[in-house]
Amino acid sequence: MSKILVAYFSASGVTAGAAKNLAKATGADLYEILPAIPYTSADLDWNDKKSRSSLEMNDKSSRPKLKDHDAKIAEHDTIFLGFPIWWYTAPTIIKTFLEAYDFTGKTIVLFATSGGSGLGRTAKDLAGSCPGAAIKGGKLLNGNLSEAALRQWAESL
Repeated sequence: MSKILVAYFSASGVTAGAAKNLAKATGADLYEILPAIPYTSADLDWNDKKSRSSLEMNDKSSRPKLKDHDAKIAEHDTIFLGFPIWWYTAPTIIKTFLEAYDFTGKTIVLFATSGGSGLGRTAKDLAGSCPGAAIKGGKLLNGNLSEAALRQWAESL
């Protein structure tokens, strides 16, 4: 049984690639966080103030439903949690995921992909959704990082 889980949400496939590479480099289990209703291109149009993603990110209470609750959180000590950066933080579905499980005593290491911004306030934004967990700010995993570089980063934590 692996003690490391890489859980990720990917709207366009970019974060999925980073998550799969990280899981391979660390020998971790992999879990994809899926919304009950998949996002369309129109949903992800950040230029449209009425798009689904814009509405969710502007509503602090928004919690998009998950497709399942099958993540094996209890079996893991460390969870690498990945997502694209939306509006300088994690998409609201990440809060849904964190609030769906008990992360007490777990270490959560954030990683993200982004076209232009860093992790910013993300760790602080997510802390209230996983009481009892230790959140580490992590890093952006943009580009094609080598397996060795990913392993080295993970081992340095």
